[in-house]
Amino acid sequence: MTDAAARDTGRQIQTLDALTTEQADAVLGLLAEAVVSDGVQAVSEQGRLQLRGGHREGVRHFLLTVDDELVGYGQLEDTDPIEAPAAELVVRPGRRGCGHGRALGVALLAASGKRLRVWAHGGKSAARHLAQVLGLTLFRELRQLRLPLSPLTIAEPVLPAGVTVRTFVPGQDDAAWLAVNSAAFAHHPEQGTLTQRDLDDRKAEPWFDPKGFFLAERDGELIGFHWTKVHAEEHLGEVYVVGIRPDAQGGGLGKALTAIGLRHLASEALPTAMLYVDADNTAAVTVYERLGFATHEVDLMYRTES
Repeated sequence: MTDAAARDTGRQIQTLDALTTEQADAVLGLLAEAVVSDGVQAVSEQGRLQLRGGHREGVRHFLLTVDDELVGYGQLEDTDPIEAPAAELVVRPGRRGCGHGRALGVALLAASGKRLRVWAHGGKSAARHLAQVLGLTLFRELRQLRLPLSPLTIAEPVLPAGVTVRTFVPGQDDAAWLAVNSAAFAHHPEQGTLTQRDLDDRKAEPWFDPKGFFLAERDGELIGFHWTKVHAEEHLGEVYVVGIRPDAQGGGLGKALTAIGLRHLASEALPTAMLYVDADNTAAVTVYERLGFATHEVDLMYRTES
């Protein structure tokens, strides 16, 4: 643990490898307050899961306090063997405009050796300005697309020959799913690196429901999946992740699995479905737009040029 006093009197940034339960609760409270103000989560699902459970390799937490009040939070994840460390940060809404975001950004830059990627969820103007102040440049745009599920316009799915679909069995299917997920997203900076611990974290969440987790098999082998998610408070369904093993791509399985998941979400009386897709993934964007999805908001990622 290290402590660094900022230039402003009373402001301190504490860097930790793990948070106590009390510290994690305080950060989650700060994030909840920020959501009300901003309308978007400042820290991703993966980042929020990493608040609890003790030490996680490559993850560090930055707590910015002023006179012992938690005013800001940053998280740095350095687990990608190729890409620069990735960061997310947030400042309490009522304490913005005082340089706290810049102080967190400078601390994250220093901790990363000035080799950093930073998410600006929702692409808010203040976040874009902070990225500019820190000398970061835009290099990735993640779109959130949405689709009305009522009336349902998704056609009955047609599976490729020899393919059957069933739902996920926790414990039994973990290893096979992790293997296919890793193969399907080998070049994806977040999804492709999920571990058993990451899967266990998600299975322990209140939203997890195996009946919305569809597995496609051929000759007894898992070749693809569509994992859906329900955001109960927002009454919103999500195409959480669709993955196809590379040797099974190109035969219409992805389209069929997407349809199966969307029809499931519609059967749960959810009025809207959403998903995330990289803006430069033209093929996927085209497929989803043809299904009727439209852009709802964007997340931007900035990085140092070195």
